[in-house]
Amino acid sequence: MRKIIFLLLISVLIQSCSSYKSVEFNNIEVEKKRKFEIEKLDSSKLTGRLISKNENSIIIENNRGLQTIQKTEIQELKVKKFSVLKTATGIVSTYFLLLIAGIAIIAIIAV
Repeated sequence: MRKIIFLLLISVLIQSCSSYKSVEFNNIEVEKKRKFEIEKLDSSKLTGRLISKNENSIIIENNRGLQTIQKTEIQELKVKKFSVLKTATGIVSTYFLLLIAGIAIIAIIAV
């Protein structure tokens, strides 16, 4: 039972609750190698880590290698943001679900 609880807690932590927050192209900090989601004008989406940026384009690295996206092609630009509150909520709710499941299993075995 302890191994199951430990495994579920680790899976919640590895999941790292995060969300994407919209940012303006001119407000991007290049020093921080953050993860971005870019929606282009043709409705395609790209996700990757920021490598560099100039006034006309942005270069990201993802599983397809380095990709250069022109500023004029970008419809929406989002930066990945870690959420401590979501992570804490996930851990607490997982703990309570395991507690309820454990009580239910004990009640079934006792009957």
